[in-house]
Amino acid sequence: MALILGLWILMYLLDANRANDLVQFVHNAANWLAGWSRDLFTFDKAWARVIAGYGLAAVVYLFIGHAIAGRMSRN
Repeated sequence: MALILGLWILMYLLDANRANDLVQFVHNAANWLAGWSRDLFTFDKAWARVIAGYGLAAVVYLFIGHAIAGRMSRN
């Protein structure tokens, strides 16, 4: 999940062609994954909103994944 979100942030910052099927797929998946955090911040710059909104979701998913992996390794 965090990989998809990070990939979308990178594609956005590099101004990837949004007409491309892969870019559309990653964007749609990232929108779905970050639906809860996408419009949480209201920075003036669009790139800052993308990094903060999608980045927050990526960090949360990484934290949850790490916690689940740690719990599973103890059992």
